[in-house]
Amino acid sequence: MIKRTLYFGNPAYLSLRNAQLVIHLPDANGMDDRTGNNTFPIEDIGVVVLDHKQITITHGLLEALLANNSAVITCDSSRMPVGLLLPLSGNTVQSERFQAQIDASLPLQKQLWQQTIQAKISNQAWVLKNMRGEVVKNMLAWADDVKSGDSDNLEARAAAYYWANMFPFIPDFRRGREGVPPNNLLNYGYAILRAIVARSLVGSGLLPTLGIHHHNRYNAYCLADDIMEPYRPFVDKLVVELVQEEMESGNNPDKIELNKNVKSALLNIPVLDVKINGQRSPLMVASGITTAGLAKCYLGEIRKISYPEFL
Repeated sequence: MIKRTLYFGNPAYLSLRNAQLVIHLPDANGMDDRTGNNTFPIEDIGVVVLDHKQITITHGLLEALLANNSAVITCDSSRMPVGLLLPLSGNTVQSERFQAQIDASLPLQKQLWQQTIQAKISNQAWVLKNMRGEVVKNMLAWADDVKSGDSDNLEARAAAYYWANMFPFIPDFRRGREGVPPNNLLNYGYAILRAIVARSLVGSGLLPTLGIHHHNRYNAYCLADDIMEPYRPFVDKLVVELVQEEMESGNNPDKIELNKNVKSALLNIPVLDVKINGQRSPLMVASGITTAGLAKCYLGEIRKISYPEFL
């Protein structure tokens, strides 16, 4: 089932009634209108984005969202995602899977990282070839040559080539959190993607903090950052399309702002079509397939993670 992503960018009072999220909006005079005509079933909600300081959300609603394994994202004053709220328990055999994850051998972790980077580079190659018309023989060769644990760091080599050719019309474009646009679009899209993957990990009974490659002591979502790597190119493709639309409208590509229309497009990330295990699937569903496979890898039931491809 495809879960909804709900975005709130204006003042609102969000509450719970009869297992429904109820939206109360201020009236024209700024007074609270408690009619609550807009409702959404809790069971249909996958991600909630709170992007305004005058949003009030009740404890009962938060409890219901977390019980449904929904991810709640909060944004800061610059309207960028700054916090992520997930349930403590999302799977009935969570303890067993935590232990299997903790006990995972180093060779297994290196093999999982090899698969992850191969999938990431292959998807990056698809984006470069189909969105930019670039030569990708080197990218495909690097994907094939990734060794256990990516000991040759081909991920970095591929990234350098990839970003050098993604936005050639923006002088000296560099991928970075503080870089010029469209880095702001990429940052926002990756934050949404991270929440989707973290939610799937919790639902699969895994600990998002304990990564297979990322081990930053200050990062609470190391595993989410690992598993989202092959999914990033799907965000990149969407951003390229948004940049192209801005350029066709006569706008400067390195001046793109995160306005309501752009955010609305980026909030479609959970429902982007991907191919996984030979089948078409929404990205959010594919993420659950990936994390469920990862859990089975930790349990010794299978040896390969399922990652998405482009259609």
